[in-house]
This record gives sequence, structure tokens and C-alpha cells, in this order.
Amino acid sequence: MTDSQHDAGAQDAGARGDAERLRRRSATSESGHTRILAYPPYPEALAVPCYDNHTHLEIEDGEEDERLTLDEHLAAAVASGVKGVVQVGNDVPSSRWSARVAATHERVLAAVALHPNVVPELAAAGTLEDAIAEIDRLAAEPRVRAIGETGLDYFRTPEKADQLLQVEAFERHIGLAKQHGLAMQIHDRDAHDDVISTLKRVGAPERTVFHCFSGDADMARIAAAEGWYLSFAGTVTFKNAASLREALSVTPIERILVETDAPFLTPVPFRGRPNAPYLIPVTLRAMAEHLGIAVDALSAQVASNTEAVYGSWHQAPGQGALAGDLTSDERETA
Repeated sequence: MTDSQHDAGAQDAGARGDAERLRRRSATSESGHTRILAYPPYPEALAVPCYDNHTHLEIEDGEEDERLTLDEHLAAAVASGVKGVVQVGNDVPSSRWSARVAATHERVLAAVALHPNVVPELAAAGTLEDAIAEIDRLAAEPRVRAIGETGLDYFRTPEKADQLLQVEAFERHIGLAKQHGLAMQIHDRDAHDDVISTLKRVGAPERTVFHCFSGDADMARIAAAEGWYLSFAGTVTFKNAASLREALSVTPIERILVETDAPFLTPVPFRGRPNAPYLIPVTLRAMAEHLGIAVDALSAQVASNTEAVYGSWHQAPGQGALAGDLTSDERETA
């Protein structure tokens, strides 16, 4: 996830009365410009369905009268050939939301974790241990299939003491993934070397995914040698992302995943507008064109890779302690 969600413009979506959303994305970009809030048009549907490896549907975006509900997001995704999503938490409220939605929606699996940038805040407040304990509890839910997004972010956290807190929390999350037998989704921003060294020192989970991969071809080769998965977002379509496309070229096809990181990182030609799982075909087609392979073949392989990481979406929802609708208390405290 990009750090835009943590900016001062993020608002509580409760003002709209939409009980299924936790936050509202700011209408202003990080650079201070007003964003185009209209959702992009629907792309041609994938003939061979695929998955969205990483999305944040708890965050509301779009024009006031055109915002998509959770169910509308999922229906639009299916209509575009996206048969399931991994809904990702980044703090305790969003991890609870993700786990609960996965427990009640057949198209959703969940990942739960503390984003590296919230770790120093939690430590300063004296609540980090309680937060990690809650992630541990949520990780036991049957439709929670990954610990994430966890990792290191030195772009937003330049202070060395806070970076050390991130490393320690990352190690704890790695331990949770292995303890629960789950995959792990990594957030890595300006911290490539330390992320890799931590994984090698502690021992990476069997199914490790670099969400929104941002490294170069050399890093992709290292990941491939370790058997890690690389998930490519809309950034791979950006004009200035030649090094990222080079990384895609050297990644074994059986280690490639695709994601939106919605509502962020919308692919070209819709960059800056709200992103959503239904736009996966735009990124996937750009990847297939760059790789020189058929879209159907890439979609089939990426779908197979995604199921290898997270298992089947077909386990019936409604199981586990979190099955049921969000409670009013959880909505109020989110």
C-alpha cells in the first residue's frame, strides 16, 4: 500500500453512513493537486479469470455520488474477470475489517498485519505488544491466508531508532506467518537491502510475496533464486518504470502475481484516478504485451500462482469466530 492512506486528508467514511467502509481517501494528491475522482471505464473482461493479489477495499474513493460499495466492487471485479481478491490490513482496525469481510464474502481472502509506518506510533503509545497479539489472534481465522502488509519503509521513517523498531516488528510478523503456516505480503520502500537481509537472517516463510514490487532486475533475480513471489501493480505501466519492466522480464512466470493496491496506483492511462479490482485486466494486458505472451496464458498462470500462495477461495464463508456482519462497536472504533 502507498502511504497516501495515512495522510491528513484521510477521513472517516462514517459521515456517509456506509457501514462497510473505514476510511475515505483524500481528494487531494500527495503533491497537493486535486485528483480526478471519476472511476475509469470498465475494461474488456479477461477471458481467463485471475485474482487481485492486494487491495484495500476498506478505503472509500471516487465521486461523492459514484462511490462503490464493497459488494459493488466485488461484482465489478467478477464482471471484469477478476474472480477473487486478497483484502489487506495495515493496522488493527483494518486487519479486523479484512478478516471479517473475508469471513462473510466468498470472493475475499484476508491478510492481516501492522504496516511498518504504524509500528513506531504504536510503540510510542505503548500499544505495540497488544496490537501484535491481536494480529496473532486474527491470523487463526480460516479465511485469513497471509500476514501482511509487513516489512520496512525507510522513505516515511528516516529515523534510525524507528527503523530498528520496524525491523523488530518485521521479524515478529515473519514469526507469525511461520507459526500459522500462512503466506506473507511484504511492503518494501527504500529498504531493499534490509528487507532481503532480514528475510535471509530470520528465514522467510515458505510463501513470501513482495507486494507492489519496486526493485530492479538484480533484485528480481535474488527473489527468484529464493523462490519468492513478485506482485506487480499499476506502477509497471508507468512511463518512468523501465527498470520495473526489466524486473518483470527476468522474473520466472511461475513467480509472477498481479495486484491493484486499490484505491492507489491506478494503471496508465488512468493514473491518478481511483483504482479498483475491476482494473486488473489493464495491468495484466500491459504485462502480457511487455512479456510477449498471450493474455490468456499469463492470466491462467498468474491465477495458478495466486492459488499456490493462498489456497482456494472456495471454502464457504461463514466459518470462524469472525463470521457475521461488522458490529456497531467495531465500526465506531475503526
